[in-house]
Amino acid sequence: MSLPRPTLEALDQAARRIGLNLDDATLRAYDSILEATFAEYDQVDALIDQPPLVQYPRTPGVQPEDNPLNAWYVRTEIDGRQGGPLAGKRVVLKDNICLAGVPMMNGAATLRGYVPDQDATVATRILDAGGRIVGKAHCEYFCVSGSSHTNATGPVRNPRNPEHSAGGSSSGAAALVGAGEADMAIGTDQGGSVRIPAAYSGIYGMKPTHGLIPYTGIMPIEMTLDHAGIMTANVADNALLLDAIAGPDGLDPRQQDLPAERPAYSDALGMPLKGLRIGVVPEGFGWANSESEVDEAVRKAAREMAALGAEVIELPVPLHRKGHAIWTPIAVEGTTQQMKGFNFGTNWKGLYVTGLMQAQRHWRDHADEFPHDVKTCLLAGEYFYARYGGQYYGKAQNLARRLRQAYDQALDRVDLLLMPTVPMRAPRLISADAAPDLFVTRALEMNANTAPFDVTGHPAISVPCALRDDLPVGMMLIGRHFDEATLYRAAHAFERSLDWTTL
Repeated sequence: MSLPRPTLEALDQAARRIGLNLDDATLRAYDSILEATFAEYDQVDALIDQPPLVQYPRTPGVQPEDNPLNAWYVRTEIDGRQGGPLAGKRVVLKDNICLAGVPMMNGAATLRGYVPDQDATVATRILDAGGRIVGKAHCEYFCVSGSSHTNATGPVRNPRNPEHSAGGSSSGAAALVGAGEADMAIGTDQGGSVRIPAAYSGIYGMKPTHGLIPYTGIMPIEMTLDHAGIMTANVADNALLLDAIAGPDGLDPRQQDLPAERPAYSDALGMPLKGLRIGVVPEGFGWANSESEVDEAVRKAAREMAALGAEVIELPVPLHRKGHAIWTPIAVEGTTQQMKGFNFGTNWKGLYVTGLMQAQRHWRDHADEFPHDVKTCLLAGEYFYARYGGQYYGKAQNLARRLRQAYDQALDRVDLLLMPTVPMRAPRLISADAAPDLFVTRALEMNANTAPFDVTGHPAISVPCALRDDLPVGMMLIGRHFDEATLYRAAHAFERSLDWTTL
């Protein structure tokens, strides 16, 4: 069956969108010339795509009525193979991760009704390892916000204090793990979206090295920033899940320069802090919006690590203070261009989720429904890309190499870097009709320390290290590329030696 042929008017409109002004005779000539191209498209349309096979039976699940934190989007039960390292573990997926036959909305009203026809690689690997996928967790609208007030169904609430933010954009995942309704969760992180909600909700959030976990079958935001990450209530479960899902799948071009061999991350558990060198980065403290309670708690945690045997030094990284600025053009322009490409774009080899691209085709028709943080992100990205021809995106990507070098040079002197995950504790939730300036500030106020490591790709884990006024404080440890094992060693030694809720 042939694809519909464009009218001359439709061809003329396409021409004008790319700056071509064609007279009628030329337009008719081009229409005739392009018939050969249209015929090739007919052949592609007739061929059958081959997405990864869906291997485990499931039902679409249900949207639960008992959902006090508004953390669940869908509850389901998909059992993996019997036995395996994840046997008995309840795993929830952030709702930007494809799970065949189970609805997905990525926090957005405009995606309601979309049902993926394939499983993300991480879902398949969880099931292959014997885990049980128990549902999809709400996230923030298109995963832009670092707070939990932007989901189209309403705010996601903090498991420790429901009047406060759970963090974002992996908000529901953090809330469910923090509330004990799931043992493990897969989130995603482009500016801090695994580590921020982990810090706000008092759990462990690992953003591994860029590309270590395949992003295949997960809705992209910006390919050089996209990370899948792990959220758990303890370090052992975190390492166990990374052991099960890390490594190349042959379908994700983000997976470059992966080591030929990787350690068993669980083997790092139980090792002492003694012998590790940790650099406290002063530039990660004292931001304009830093809470003194957070800075003091993280410095106290560093002293506790020294008492446990680590060598802890102050280690300045001056360029860290520019890291968020370097991230910004990549995030806003890259996100905007990715949206224009229906979230998958072009010019890369890998698995394109064409059904999701189809679902995103008409997002402009609904842009007025987007929340303020998404609108301002897209507006900035469109303005700067059009006004300056993408040169600031390009310059920021060039500066990313310099930023990575700055952290690498610091990590030549120590094994880990240390700073607050976020400069504050979880703030109170705001209403959906809050003024635009408050709405956007609350969505983006907290990622000065987390975002730079999405740019450079370094692995980083948020470790709960204190409670202040019954709200958790997060400490972030950063390691060398592909040295997640050392992060787990340090985090586990801290966890098993100290009760962070009493610090």
